Amino acid sequence: MPGKGDRGGVKEKPKDAKGALKRIISYLMEYKWVVLLLLVCAFASNIGNLLGPRFAGKAIGEAEAGFKAGIGMVNMAAVKRYALYMLIAYIGSNLLTFTVNISMMRVGRRVARNMRRDVFEKLMKLPVGYFDRNQAGDIISRVSYDIDVVALSLSTDVIHIITSTVTVVGSFIMMCTISIPLVLCMLFTIPVSVLFTRRMAKKTRPRYARRSAAYGEMNGFAEEMFTGQKTILAYAHEDQVCDNFSEINRAAAEAYKNADGLGMTMGPTIGMISNFGLAAIGMGGAVLYLLKIVGLEQISSFVLYSRKFSGPINEISNIINEIFSALAASERVFKLLDEPEEAKDIYGAKELADCEGHVEAEHVQFGYLPGKTILHDLNLEAKPGQTVAIVGPTGAGKTTIINLLMRFYDPDSGRILVDGSENREYTMESLRRAYAMVLQDTWVFNGTIFDNIAYGKDDATFDEVVAAAKAARIHNYIMRLPNGYNTVISEDGGNISKGQKQLLTIARAMLYDNNMLILDEATSNVDTNTERQVQRAIRSLMKGKTSFVIAHRLSTIQNADRILVVNGGDVVEQGSHEELMLQKGFYYRLYASQFE
Repeated sequence: MPGKGDRGGVKEKPKDAKGALKRIISYLMEYKWVVLLLLVCAFASNIGNLLGPRFAGKAIGEAEAGFKAGIGMVNMAAVKRYALYMLIAYIGSNLLTFTVNISMMRVGRRVARNMRRDVFEKLMKLPVGYFDRNQAGDIISRVSYDIDVVALSLSTDVIHIITSTVTVVGSFIMMCTISIPLVLCMLFTIPVSVLFTRRMAKKTRPRYARRSAAYGEMNGFAEEMFTGQKTILAYAHEDQVCDNFSEINRAAAEAYKNADGLGMTMGPTIGMISNFGLAAIGMGGAVLYLLKIVGLEQISSFVLYSRKFSGPINEISNIINEIFSALAASERVFKLLDEPEEAKDIYGAKELADCEGHVEAEHVQFGYLPGKTILHDLNLEAKPGQTVAIVGPTGAGKTTIINLLMRFYDPDSGRILVDGSENREYTMESLRRAYAMVLQDTWVFNGTIFDNIAYGKDDATFDEVVAAAKAARIHNYIMRLPNGYNTVISEDGGNISKGQKQLLTIARAMLYDNNMLILDEATSNVDTNTERQVQRAIRSLMKGKTSFVIAHRLSTIQNADRILVVNGGDVVEQGSHEELMLQKGFYYRLYASQFE
């Protein structure tokens, strides 16, 4: 699976097409009785199609017998009767086919809905590391494009390949009952068609896998560029981005052409092989007619059956391409569904209720990748109600410490304790709900301002939301909006400023009352005057709570009970602001550099 920055795509062919097919069928089994009924209807439809040529041959036979007996001796009543039977057979067959196609399309849509539900629920259970390693656009491509490919294949291909098989077998049986010599005339086309289809299938299957990967890569790039549109414009980088997209788009188009271009040659080639068979039938039929071995009734019926025999073979060759495309897409979906989920709660895990907020880290070592350690030997203690500030240069490991406290990741060695028990002993949900968070990367969703502030507290009242907004110094701004707290924020908060989004997330944390608080550059997107107001609100919020504060502006954390100075994955200094300034070490130099 391509990670961020990997533009190469997937080069290997599907590894387990049979396994993917079984898993797709398992989704169909939820509607097994509906599918079974549709298969019966499809079978009946094919029987009607197979009876048509027989009735046509009978009508021609009656006409031939009449002409041989003398002009005017044709039994028109019998001809009309067989023509009526043929008409009824074809109309009934087409009505059943229409019903089957519409119903199977609905089944395919329901299967797609269930697959999307499972994928989305799976995404909610995956660890944070999965989203760090994979492009958002590639994940979205699996949820939308790949599942749509599978659904389309289910809607059309499953029934078609079964009905085509029935038509081929039924037509062959009917041809055998008409004339074995004529069957021998066209028999050579069958092994040629089968061998050609198998050979082409081996070539097209890996190409469809590359096509799905290329589309996921293109979606990932587009999502990244749309997210950073303002930065692109600010740096006048449009031409370079367009050039990069053109290259990725060219690769996706090339992958599409390589897969579908080769696949589209299968149908015409099989058709050409079938036409050779039809030519052989014409020549052989003429000879057999002159030898009076077969009559016009047999020849006409045989020709019609031969077309019904070769037609589905052409369809099957095209359907096989679509099935391989669906299997390649489904493997990407199932690969996501098979990703290891976030660590489960241990047996007997307890709820973290009435949290006091006593947090300790003992000899914690951690790295995101094997062999690349970020935190070497972290030790810290935050007593209930204390404020612990974490400072240091970029890349020192500050955010990593927060990730470990929240159990987004687990330490490679050492342990983290909350209220005297290792954090693994608590349920994941209760541990995370014990923290409120305000991050530098603000997140708001498409909904009202009220819903965004009340997020995480389902029973929040309007008065509580207003009180939180006032404490975060954003109430006055909200009231100036046309619909106040019912104003709808666009997707990703595009219609409000970054500072306003950050104030909304601060209000959300204020409403979410608990005993531990994490602030990661919580005022980085507000102006200096607003920052002073928000800092007062935050200090009020932090009263009585164990707080972890990441800050680059050291002037904002001078009142912290303890300051951890992190550099290169190690806590190089710790103490109060005054103590660290007296040491005139790393913290002193950091502080001094901001006030030069």
